[in-house]
Amino acid sequence: MNLSDILTGERVEVRASVPDKAGVLHAMAELLEGVAPGLDAERIVEVFEEREALASTGVGSGVAIPHGRVDGVPSLVAAAMIVPSGVDFDSIDGRPVQIVVALLGPRNLDHLKALHRVSRVLRSARVRAELVTCADGAEAYALLLDADR
Repeated sequence: MNLSDILTGERVEVRASVPDKAGVLHAMAELLEGVAPGLDAERIVEVFEEREALASTGVGSGVAIPHGRVDGVPSLVAAAMIVPSGVDFDSIDGRPVQIVVALLGPRNLDHLKALHRVSRVLRSARVRAELVTCADGAEAYALLLDADR
């Protein structure tokens, strides 16, 4: 599985700022809205919040990977957002999050493969540094796909 299999350019954006963790989850849900019939942003937020209630998906190094599983989504999908100014996300290292990649999929194991893939791409300090300087979603999308090769 490659990022290009689950992420589209329309679901990647750069935002100057986001007020808080709840704002991040809402923004990601809006990017993913419409991936399945009848699945709206509010339901997606609920799915992400249920997962966040277990433990923060702020994995450290300025990265968060909110994710969840929900019936009705035919296959795994992703969205990404870059917030250069950072946002508090209750990350394990206490640092603000600048890079968010959200995963939403059906109740199967594909999300584990995707979590591994996203983590591998964002492990690179160079990739993270370049992402937070992207001017727009198209540039960030191209960088993510290039880093995944």
